[in-house]
Amino acid sequence: MSDAAEIKSRINSISETRKVTDAMYMISSVKMRKAKREIEKTTPYFKALREELGELLHYIPENKNRYFQILDADGIVGRALLLITSDKGLSGSYNHTAIKAAEKQLKEHDDMIVFPVGEYGKNYFANGRFKVAEGFSYSAAFPTIWKAKSICSALLDYYNNDVVDEVDIIYTHYMAGRPEECKSICLLPLNASQFYDSNDFEIPFGKEYYPDPTSVLKGIIPSLLTGFVYSALVDSYCSEQNARMSAMSTAGKNADDMLKKLKQEYNGIRQAAITREMTELTSGTKALKKMREQAKRKG
Repeated sequence: MSDAAEIKSRINSISETRKVTDAMYMISSVKMRKAKREIEKTTPYFKALREELGELLHYIPENKNRYFQILDADGIVGRALLLITSDKGLSGSYNHTAIKAAEKQLKEHDDMIVFPVGEYGKNYFANGRFKVAEGFSYSAAFPTIWKAKSICSALLDYYNNDVVDEVDIIYTHYMAGRPEECKSICLLPLNASQFYDSNDFEIPFGKEYYPDPTSVLKGIIPSLLTGFVYSALVDSYCSEQNARMSAMSTAGKNADDMLKKLKQEYNGIRQAAITREMTELTSGTKALKKMREQAKRKG
C-alpha cells in the first residue's frame, strides 16, 4: 500500500491534469463553433455556384472538358489522394480512422501520390513507404478559403499537367450528436450527373454566357473545387474538435474516478493512522496509570 504522501502527490497531479482536460474541452468547443459559423457564411455562394454549373452543362451536352473525362480503371496512369488529418493527437480515433482509409487505397493503387493536410498525416507518411507530394505542407488548423484555394491549385497542377488522371479526397464528416464518418470521394474527374439532369432541368430563359459556355465552364471549375476542398477542411476541423471534446470528456471522467478511489485510499490511510495514534495514546495512558498504582503500593 502506498503511503499518504505518495497518494497525496498523485491526487494533486491528477487534479492538475483534470484542469488541463477541462481547458482543452472548452477550447475545442469554441474552435468548433467558430468553424461552423465560417462555413455557414460561404455555403450560399458555393451552392449558387453549383447550380450555375448545372445550367452551364445544359448548354454543353457533348462536354469534352478534361475535368469531366471519366476514364476506365485501366486507362488511369496516376492518382492523387488529398488526406485531411489534424496537426496533433489527443483526438480519439479521428486520425487513425482517416489514415487507415488512406492506407487501404494506397495499397490498392501503387501509383497514388499522397497530399497530406495536417502534421499528423504528414509525419505518419514521412517513412517513405508511400509516395508523398514534394513541397506540399499545409496545417489543418483554422481552415480558410485561401488555404483551400492554394491546396486546390496544387492538385490541379498535377491534374492539368497529366501527372495524375484522378484526384480523391479523404476527410471526416462532422455529424452533430452522432459519431463522425470518414468519407472517401473522387474529387476529379467530375460526374456531370451530379450537377445536371436533362430530364428534370428547365431551360433558363434569356441567359447568355460570354464568351461562350465552354470558356465559362473552364473558369468556374477551380472555384467549385476550391469550395468543396474548403468545406472538407472545415468539416474535418469540426470533427477533430468534436473528437477532442469527446476524448477530453472521457479523460475527465476517468480522472474523476481515479481521484475518487485515491481519496478513499488516502482517507483510509489517514483514518488508520489516527486510529493507531489513539490506540497508542490509550495504551500509553493505561501503562502510565498502572505504573503510578504500582508506585503507590511500594510507597
